[in-house]
Amino acid sequence: MSNSVTIRVPARLHLGFLDLNGDTGRRFGSVGLPLSEPETVVTLSRSSETIVEGTESRRAGEHLSTLCSHLGIRGQHGLVVEQSIPSHAGLGSGTQIALAVASALRTLHNLPLDIGGDATLLERGGRSGIGIASFERGGVIVDAGKDDSGRPPPVVARLPFPEEWRVIMILDHGGHGLHGDAEIAAFRSLPPFPASGSGEICRRVLMGIMPALIEHDLPAFGAAVAAIQMLIGTHFAPAQGGVFTSKRVERVAHGLNEAGAVGIGQSSWGPTGFAFAPSQDAAVSYVSAVQQTVEDGIEIRIVKGRNSGAKISSTKLDLVGS
Repeated sequence: MSNSVTIRVPARLHLGFLDLNGDTGRRFGSVGLPLSEPETVVTLSRSSETIVEGTESRRAGEHLSTLCSHLGIRGQHGLVVEQSIPSHAGLGSGTQIALAVASALRTLHNLPLDIGGDATLLERGGRSGIGIASFERGGVIVDAGKDDSGRPPPVVARLPFPEEWRVIMILDHGGHGLHGDAEIAAFRSLPPFPASGSGEICRRVLMGIMPALIEHDLPAFGAAVAAIQMLIGTHFAPAQGGVFTSKRVERVAHGLNEAGAVGIGQSSWGPTGFAFAPSQDAAVSYVSAVQQTVEDGIEIRIVKGRNSGAKISSTKLDLVGS
């Protein structure tokens, strides 16, 4: 029997939707990638009273209460959110805190994991399945979107992200992306996405991103990502104020592109931006080229893609006589 459980879950980049049109019976579909950092880290332990501490404690506590009721668990718990992915930054923080709490509770009480079921219960994965799939396993993930069943989007492809490649993240700590009711309103206000655009995005994924990953062809990968990002960003521009939510992130992204980075874009509603480099040394060089122009509140991180999912560790009760 476990005494405490610690879950480490990755942030993810959302590289683009596949089909916002939805006339095939499925809508959205996504391509994305979990990252080596930042992470959400939660520790759940048995306790004489329920106490929730740390960043994102309100959301985490609500998830814990919902799950205990759903699973019929009456015991008390200590829940500490030790680290959290920045919220409303386009990095999937909401899904990961929900799944971290769910998996910690199930592991602590020796119950089988139910990633998809818990995601549905906690109202995660409403459009993209990348966060849910990132919890289970890593790599570059393609999901096929939502149908009317209410189930999470199925993963139709998963390919390793080359270990030598690097992701250059651009974080704007002074802004946040659309979320909640504002996000729903934005989707409703936008015109229908043309079927021809969806076809072009799917072509870029199948004939660009996927073979480029297999062949370790970063220029081809970057060209496909950039093309998808331009199609999606142009569509969302009226709702988010441009192809990028943050003009400051946009300027850094274009500077990195001029220095040699490829595949620039914005994750989800942003404001986090990204670019790709062929190696750690190249990434450092690109960042150095733009460092003098980076404004206050903008942070650049060089991270790896993650080819594994959540990490779960537990400590056991040390019972006398056992």
